[in-house]
Amino acid sequence: MEDEIPHSTAAARRPARRRFPGLPSQIAYARRFVARQLAASPELTTATLLTSELATNAITHSASGRATGKFEVSVHLAPGWARVEVRDLGNRAEAPQPQHRDPYDTAEHGRGLDLVEALSSKWGTEPRADGMGRRVWFELVWDCGADAVDAAAE
Repeated sequence: MEDEIPHSTAAARRPARRRFPGLPSQIAYARRFVARQLAASPELTTATLLTSELATNAITHSASGRATGKFEVSVHLAPGWARVEVRDLGNRAEAPQPQHRDPYDTAEHGRGLDLVEALSSKWGTEPRADGMGRRVWFELVWDCGADAVDAAAE
């Protein structure tokens, strides 16, 4: 089930989308893509960090990381709000879940969705409408003054 955008659609821009080859080197390009979209947002750093986590999961835990794999990043913006979606090619029956690891656990992996859960306003996952993989998304909300609203609407 896709959540509706909670902000005025009149102020929302058309989502920006980009596909990336399913290679680890492309995660930096996905971060830069999101950074360009949210350049004026106070949540820029959080958005790029969480994008990195979702893109890493896409190429690590789905068919997106195979030789011909790819993943897609979409950015939806409205004043004081952003939603970033990462669509992968899927291959696992289970939905992504945070691990809730002990903070003193020294394992290198398994904290990505814990970060997404902790730092986003809302996040979720659902199968893609075309049946080919899944979409994992997060939303960020911030207080924007009159200047920020005017800049975001342009």
